[in-house]
Amino acid sequence: MATKTTTTKKAAAPKKVAPRKEKKTVGAALSADIYDIKGKSVGSIELPAELFGLSWNSDMVHQVVTSMQANARNPIAHTKDRSEVRGGGRKPWKQKGTGRARHGSSRSPIWVGGGVTHGPRNEKSYEKKINRSMRRKALFVTLSRKLRDGEVIFVESLGITAPKASMAKSILSGLSKVKGFEALATKRSNAALVSTPTFDVPVRKSFGNFGNVEVIDAANLNPVALLTSKYLVMVSPKETIEALVKRANA
Repeated sequence: MATKTTTTKKAAAPKKVAPRKEKKTVGAALSADIYDIKGKSVGSIELPAELFGLSWNSDMVHQVVTSMQANARNPIAHTKDRSEVRGGGRKPWKQKGTGRARHGSSRSPIWVGGGVTHGPRNEKSYEKKINRSMRRKALFVTLSRKLRDGEVIFVESLGITAPKASMAKSILSGLSKVKGFEALATKRSNAALVSTPTFDVPVRKSFGNFGNVEVIDAANLNPVALLTSKYLVMVSPKETIEALVKRANA
């Protein structure tokens, strides 16, 4: 009688999973044109990739922006509870014998004119912790995104030495001649964020009457301000970028 031979199947070798590749920066060498206040190109500038060549990270930017907005929140709404409402010291009626429900104070939350239950309180803190490195990274990621979207214009100098709104208006009109920045002269809200190397009082006062323009110095540049405005006007780009590089290496 022939004997049956049984063969065992070899287990399939596990598939090798390729290691996950890290995101690389978008472009190693970046450059942009520099314009004057009339919208004419007067040169170019090399942009550091660590500031303007980063990949977009929506989750990180959202976390930083919502945290900054929460930290800037100033709770104003405040309701009084039953211990803070004036009056109600006397018992409305005696405990027994009236046929009515017992009450100890007319300032109970169920009474008209009484305290508020679970209402907003101004001592509530909405602060959230943000790591300094994450906040810096979110700023540079946002700068990189706005540059790729064509929303950053580099201006050699504004030439404002004294507060003058008419000059500020002519500057916006001149920069609106650059292709892609036509809305600078027509957008009614959140049109531009003007970034200066240092705190510049004449520039701030010149644009102070424009509700669609905000002025900020490089030391205070942040993702919330960048995302609030459509365009970024970077004044004296060499000095401004140097200030941002110092922030990146701090």
